[in-house]
Amino acid sequence: MKITKEAVLLALKTISLPNNEGNIVDTGIITNLMIFGDQVDIDIQIDNPSLQARKKLEVIILKTIHEQVYEKAKIKINVKVISAQKQDNIIKGKQIPGIENIIAISSGKGGVGKSTITANMAVTLAKMGCKVGILDADIYGPSIPTMFDIEGSKPLSVKIDGKSKMQPIENYGVKILSIGFFTKLEQAVIWRGPMAAKALNQMIFDAAWGNLDFLLIDLPPGTGDIHLSIVQSLPISGALVVSTPQNVALADAKKGIAMFQQENINVPVIGVVENMSYFIPIDLPEKKYYIFGKKGAEFLAKDKGVPFLGSLPLVQTIREASDYGRPASLQENSIVANEFVEITKNMVSEVIFRNKNLPPTKAVEITNLVGCEAIKSKS
Repeated sequence: MKITKEAVLLALKTISLPNNEGNIVDTGIITNLMIFGDQVDIDIQIDNPSLQARKKLEVIILKTIHEQVYEKAKIKINVKVISAQKQDNIIKGKQIPGIENIIAISSGKGGVGKSTITANMAVTLAKMGCKVGILDADIYGPSIPTMFDIEGSKPLSVKIDGKSKMQPIENYGVKILSIGFFTKLEQAVIWRGPMAAKALNQMIFDAAWGNLDFLLIDLPPGTGDIHLSIVQSLPISGALVVSTPQNVALADAKKGIAMFQQENINVPVIGVVENMSYFIPIDLPEKKYYIFGKKGAEFLAKDKGVPFLGSLPLVQTIREASDYGRPASLQENSIVANEFVEITKNMVSEVIFRNKNLPPTKAVEITNLVGCEAIKSKS
């Protein structure tokens, strides 16, 4: 089928901008359109979009051309972000000196492997030469100490500029602070929100993190007090959401994405990771069993217009490595380690894109005790 420029423009005119501001052709968002046989090259120019808005627009353009022009068209979309006023790429809010990027790792539902992803991503970043830290903010179920074989460790106090600071525990090249360091192994943490938030703030601001390229925050499952405390205390560079392909987990992952995308929170979601994507039996390595469904998190990412960073299989070695306190990403050249490398590289790429094209994230001001409403702090 021959694709014409007129047909493509006509289709693109059906894509409207938010708030009835016109379509993407008449408003000048499409700056160039070239047709080469069945290939369509489109240049678009957007003024200060969120990462989600950019991805969502790309998905809509692809869908529109495939449905209205030619379903087998090969489409390349080049996005240029323009800004009326160039902003310095400095994180605003209550910044921790020396920390370049703060990544919140979240999951809607517990048990989907969020802490496992955090631990292995941190180790992979360290192997790549990055300076990395983990803040275990899962106050009621801290598991990072177990995964790094540092249960029972106690942070030392050090003097920094005349002030006493907690020295994070370090293993495998990763600096770590967890509430698990301050409680007995079998002790349940039974705290109300304000007490948990106070403990969290101490681990954030009263710690000698030093210079870090990445601080990964292992959040509790769901959306609640701790999440609000984190976005209130810190300018988060981006959020990463972990889910299994199962519909029950995806339903809660949607809520997690929606929380970060709320206008009054506005933390860029830099990606979705699918864990336990499929099961590979040890005795039948060529077989794949999709126990929890197939590509559920990948489809969720496309639906929400956020990047899909990759998937991990359900294998015994990951579980054993976590239990023994030696993350699976330390197993050089293994299938699992290579998967973590790809996912981590994709995450870093999204962070670089976010820092280059989006304005700095601001910390959020919680305006009431129950955290029902949040507004951006003015800085």
